[in-house]
Amino acid sequence: MRIVVTDCDHDNMLPEQSVALQYGVDLIVSQCRTEEDVIAAAVGAAGLVVQYAPITRSVLSALPDLRAVGRYGVGVDTIDIKAATDSKVAVCNVPDYGTEDVSDHAVALALSVSRATARLDRQMRNGGYDYSVARPLYRTKNQVFGVLGMGRIGLATARKASGIGFDVIGFDTQVQPGETREGILAVGLAEVLSRADIISIHMPLTSDTRHFLSHETLGQMKSGSIIINTSRGGIIDTNALSEAISSGKIGGAGLDVFEEEPVPRTSPLFKLENVVLTPHIAWYSEESFGELKTRAIENVVAALSGKMPRNILNPEVLS
Repeated sequence: MRIVVTDCDHDNMLPEQSVALQYGVDLIVSQCRTEEDVIAAAVGAAGLVVQYAPITRSVLSALPDLRAVGRYGVGVDTIDIKAATDSKVAVCNVPDYGTEDVSDHAVALALSVSRATARLDRQMRNGGYDYSVARPLYRTKNQVFGVLGMGRIGLATARKASGIGFDVIGFDTQVQPGETREGILAVGLAEVLSRADIISIHMPLTSDTRHFLSHETLGQMKSGSIIINTSRGGIIDTNALSEAISSGKIGGAGLDVFEEEPVPRTSPLFKLENVVLTPHIAWYSEESFGELKTRAIENVVAALSGKMPRNILNPEVLS
């Protein structure tokens, strides 16, 4: 049973190696960036574990021995699931490993931007001592916190935001306005955009959600509001966001994910004082790190062993 890790920026592979030893897996670790890289590294492999490498129809066609692909994480936007299903290749992810961690990070970014803690820290390190650069600041109990996406992470974020005093509302294309999920009221898109002082994004990246926050939707938001993104960078049009912040329409942003990663040093985001940036780390805690790595390869081993993985997006290929 040969499994190839196509790419991974983690500092060790100990959990994967432990699973491989337990199940007699021939584990190969590579660092693929392109379709050609994946094809070259995975010839003869029965399974792949993927972080960012593209698993396209071309890749799948070139790997006839492939039977399962596991993703480190929740999103599977780099994997062509339809092509995988057509090729009878199981696609697995780990949708719930980082629920608490990502929602913690989203709330931390929201508070950092809304209370200007990062901005004030930078000012003090540069010799300043003037609170006026952070004005105006407002109490959480007087603010509306909106979540775009009412899945696991969105609802966990909403619960935590509510616990520290925000009035929380949500939007989800799969939830009717007026319904509640775990005590969070769903409203229409126009309402959440116009009412929320802080909007936290928890939507998957699809063809429908790419640039969901664009010039048009940003223009519908409450003036001075804050955007938090711990989901996928492509959901926000970076140039539109930068322009909206520069103009004062948007009051600031806390971003952990970006359209291009690593973020180019030429990005306009670096010039905006009221933006807090973190390097796609919202998923991480010591607990989530081990769980993610172990479950990603365990899903692939299960599929290759003829068992139903704990998490699979196209179970019909194993039926």
